Amino acid sequence: MCDKNTPKNEPDKRTPEKPISELDELKKKAEEYLDGWKRAKADYANLEKDVQKRQMEFVQFANEEIIRELLPLVDNFKQAFKHIPEDLKGQDWVEGIRHISSNLDKLLAFRGIKEIETVGEKFNPELHEAIEQIASDKPSGTIIEELKLGFVLNGKVIQPARVKVAK
Repeated sequence: MCDKNTPKNEPDKRTPEKPISELDELKKKAEEYLDGWKRAKADYANLEKDVQKRQMEFVQFANEEIIRELLPLVDNFKQAFKHIPEDLKGQDWVEGIRHISSNLDKLLAFRGIKEIETVGEKFNPELHEAIEQIASDKPSGTIIEELKLGFVLNGKVIQPARVKVAK
């Protein structure tokens, strides 16, 4: 980096502007690439979380249609047990059917199904469907009678309970 006019023993007094600006430019580019890489890495991590969440939701609700088809059976068992004549209640076959119903309830509970609480509870339009309002000594909005069972699957209402509510 010697000029023809400067002696060989004297140091070059020119400033190396071009190399410094190139270095700054390269540093800036490197930072841009690093920032882009960090964004891409964060986007990928978010994508992985989203895919995992969707898979979990799919597993939770994959059997919803089959479970919905089983719910009338549960309701039918409960209704039938309400109408068993007193003289038949202690018979072995009735207890056998109660046992079958209990096993079905346990299976559904294991799969995330819960019955919606009704009688004595405050009416909640997200959980209950009011079929009728009746006069009662209970506070207004209290559920008096359950006409059809309601169910929740992993926190999601899949069948609202049909109820009668106090006026």
